[in-house]
Amino acid sequence: MHTSLPGFSMPAEDEVTQAADTFRMLSDPTRIKVLWALLQGESSVACLAELAGAAPTVVSQHLAKLRLAGLVKSRREGTFVYYSPARDSDALRILSQALVGSDEPQPIKTA
Repeated sequence: MHTSLPGFSMPAEDEVTQAADTFRMLSDPTRIKVLWALLQGESSVACLAELAGAAPTVVSQHLAKLRLAGLVKSRREGTFVYYSPARDSDALRILSQALVGSDEPQPIKTA
């Protein structure tokens, strides 16, 4: 049936698992807010917490999960840690498309 279609192939099991894990990472409203803020530029936990309307400890926990998932990266400057989106993340492009219908991150509009 499908095997007779030229170029048709099912993704490998590990690819399916990775995609499901990525979508789980994008299924939390706080993580979506944090990722959206990071698409606008590098930020600290305190700033991200304020933007997401969540406690800094909660945001730190979300950032740890996002970093382990490869969606964000961090850099230390003195006692501060700054976060930014991971390079070439398809998941971040999907998030941007879901929020504004565009492949490119859009700036946050302020009042």
